[in-house]
Amino acid sequence: MTTFSLCMIVKDEAKVLERCLDSLAPCMDEIIIVDTGSVDRTKEIAGKYTDQIFDFVWTGSFADARNFAASKATKEYIYTADADEYLEPSQQQKLQDLKSVLLPEIEIVQMLYCTPAEYNTVYNFEKEYRPKLYRRQREFVWIDPIHETLRLDPVVYDSDIEIQHRPEGSHVSRDLSALADIHAKGIRLSSKLHHMYAMELYHSGTAEDFRQAESTFLTTLDQTDRTEDELREAICVLTRGYRLHGDVPHFLAYAMRDAVTRPSAELCCELGAYFEEQGDPQEAALWYSNALTETESILDIRTSGEIPEAGIARCRS
Repeated sequence: MTTFSLCMIVKDEAKVLERCLDSLAPCMDEIIIVDTGSVDRTKEIAGKYTDQIFDFVWTGSFADARNFAASKATKEYIYTADADEYLEPSQQQKLQDLKSVLLPEIEIVQMLYCTPAEYNTVYNFEKEYRPKLYRRQREFVWIDPIHETLRLDPVVYDSDIEIQHRPEGSHVSRDLSALADIHAKGIRLSSKLHHMYAMELYHSGTAEDFRQAESTFLTTLDQTDRTEDELREAICVLTRGYRLHGDVPHFLAYAMRDAVTRPSAELCCELGAYFEEQGDPQEAALWYSNALTETESILDIRTSGEIPEAGIARCRS
């Protein structure tokens, strides 16, 4: 039977950690908890399930902490979990059953990460596949009968196991601050982090968050090797930020820059909101209609649905 190491990084998770470990512990052969500075009862609760509790001095990188936790594992596969997630009993049984049938060539198992809309601060969907289980030590294999080469792509299995994600509070402020700090340190945001930053801003950011992000996304527009998608993300963020702060010249400059090429639903909603604020419901309704029927969302799916629908209803009332 395959063996699993549960590796977690935690900080002040006393409210949710017991729920998480109650659901996962029966499936695990080893539990490793890495604490990054808790001041509540987190380590006390963790001690009910394992004696492998380690302190880790926070470096500003979740990846550093996860790598440290993984370095302590000894079993065949590592299962990664956050304290605010858990398995329902039926899904717990599926994970237990997986230990008996997991083929040795599988290196990564993806599971469905389920976050109800009311808990969601970033994503445009309530379920998505995420890699949750991976082989601790990877075996490299030669492939192809001639001109043989090493297989570099991992063997991934998409399971039907569903993980429930119920955060106790919003991590938006923490995440946005961390992303702003990356730029402040002169580190280039990867395409993934660029997209995540824009999504989280657009979905949940405050006016001050947009102000802090301004230099990051202005830099994007100056980088000649950014993709078209990244440039469009930057324009969306800048346009909303300037509108929220009443900077009409910059708002119109960036809005028109995208509107004459391939506008997004987000940009059309921003123009709709601007004209609505200016007391021009007819023009506002036109842009909201464009968002609803002529364009696609790139950051927030609501901008091609409920947001323009509500805007049109206001403009016609």
